[in-house]
Amino acid sequence: MVCLGNICRSPTAHGVLEKLIQNKELSNFIEVDSAATSTYRLGDHPDPRSIEAAQRRGYNLEQQVTRQVSANDFEEFDYVLAMDADNQRHLESAAPIGSKAKVQLLLSFSSDATESVPDPYFGDAGQGFEKVLDLVENACQHLLEQLQQELANTKVEH
Repeated sequence: MVCLGNICRSPTAHGVLEKLIQNKELSNFIEVDSAATSTYRLGDHPDPRSIEAAQRRGYNLEQQVTRQVSANDFEEFDYVLAMDADNQRHLESAAPIGSKAKVQLLLSFSSDATESVPDPYFGDAGQGFEKVLDLVENACQHLLEQLQQELANTKVEH
């Protein structure tokens, strides 16, 4: 999960997907992480407003620490999912030639027609973070269904 600063959107997506994975007892099979395309806030924890909004819905973001996307992420992960088109373009240009990761928008998994998760950092303290959660929960639910299908296909093939 990747956004510009790794303090609002991507940690929220990370926390939501991580909880869904735990609920399905798939933590041994699916790993999730989040990162930034920028270096603005490296080493920081998520924005307190993101933490609060997520906690109200049962997600824990407090242990996350901001880091920047690395070349290794494109080999370690099957998907590198951007929160918006600008970050997707950055990721596509940063991806090493021949890397295995699929770079795409998180909301490409959503049943909503929205393409980008809006950045709530400078907006309304409550509504923006709730909107991020709404969009991310929907997309992560569908993403997990896709990942479960891929896991099932891998088990059949082996």
